Amino acid sequence: MTTLTPELLAPLRARLDAANHAFSQAYPGESARRQPVHTVYGGANLFKADLAKKMAGLALRHLAENAPDVETFAGAFGIADQDLAAKVFVRVKQKLDHEALEDFRIDFEDGYGNRPDAEEDGQAAIAAGETAKGMAAGTLPPFLGIRIKPLSEELATRALRTLDIFLTTLAPLTDKKLPDNFVVTLPKVTHPAQVEALVHAFELLEERLGFSAGALQMELMIETTQSIIDLEGKVAISGLVRAGKGRVRGCHFGTYDYTASCNVTAAYQAIDHPACDFATHVMQVALGQTGIWMSDGATTIMPVPVFRAKAGETLTDEQVAANRKAAHRAWKIAYDNVWHALRRGIYQGWDLHPGQLVARYAAVYAFFLESLDQAASRLQSFVKAAAQATLHGDTFDDAATGQGLLNYFLRALNCGAISEDEATATGLTLDELHGKSFVKIVAGRRG
Repeated sequence: MTTLTPELLAPLRARLDAANHAFSQAYPGESARRQPVHTVYGGANLFKADLAKKMAGLALRHLAENAPDVETFAGAFGIADQDLAAKVFVRVKQKLDHEALEDFRIDFEDGYGNRPDAEEDGQAAIAAGETAKGMAAGTLPPFLGIRIKPLSEELATRALRTLDIFLTTLAPLTDKKLPDNFVVTLPKVTHPAQVEALVHAFELLEERLGFSAGALQMELMIETTQSIIDLEGKVAISGLVRAGKGRVRGCHFGTYDYTASCNVTAAYQAIDHPACDFATHVMQVALGQTGIWMSDGATTIMPVPVFRAKAGETLTDEQVAANRKAAHRAWKIAYDNVWHALRRGIYQGWDLHPGQLVARYAAVYAFFLESLDQAASRLQSFVKAAAQATLHGDTFDDAATGQGLLNYFLRALNCGAISEDEATATGLTLDELHGKSFVKIVAGRRG
């Protein structure tokens, strides 16, 4: 016996289905695309087609000079487990040799500064030419983009002109193609109209230059208090993303501009300041399940030498030791900052110096390798249980955790922390892993 007939339920279901569809469109889930573990920012005046190779060489030299063996490497980062340290050390060297640079931003903002218009015009065209050379030679990193100046009242014209020159120069050199995973970074966003303006500029440029519709994507830099909480007391990030009309690929946190906007004095402007933890957690909540990536900010303590040898001279043993000590100190700060982000579920951050790549990969690889055996065992048991809740050791797993474990292996595999053999030790095939869906794996296992 029921009261709610199909006729009575039909309009209710129609409204519910429409609302559920709208929700699933707004929150499609985490992106299945590979997310880089870092973004390196460098002044546009320094960008060359072979930059990735040069940065790899500098990073490898930095490692060789400051941690030539496992023991020194482990001591620098405080890795007590020598077996773990040995694995991380070998894989960091392999990564630096194979793909040291995952993502690079040709910077026309803070890393470039305010220069005469003619100089920035010329540099935008040169950077486009170098980008085209890199595309033809296959020397660009897997992810690439440019950071323009803010769309503020003072700088909007300059920012859009730089974007225009770069893309107008690039289009005929590449047969109207963009580099893989190309993005435009919009800094110091304060209100949705700035995002809307960039979308409109994208539409005009795509139409007139022959790029495919929707090809131009953007990242928003969250580095002001107004981009966290707006004038009405609402979380601002969602409105900023909506203003992007589907073109926002990621949101990057600007540690130092943000802490400055919170009146934090320079001595305490650090990536692990409570103000940053608050802001990045708001970002996580606002972006959760939207498929939009988020990135932590930068560590500004650079691993640079205290002493440099003059032409024809060599450093003393004491000077070499002082240089190594300075590098280790900077490495450890960066390493701890990366761990701080990883523990909180933030898998991307900024790097500013080739030497920081050593600390970045040391932290990322130690993070994943430290729990590899446990994660493999848990995922294997969970798949065998076909998504039925199971108790493994002292950790209770459910379906959401199954997807979380799968994501762990996908991220570790993408960045080179683990090998394909280690990933398939879970009992999953590479096809199942690259399918990126725990639900589909379970359905396939059930037949």
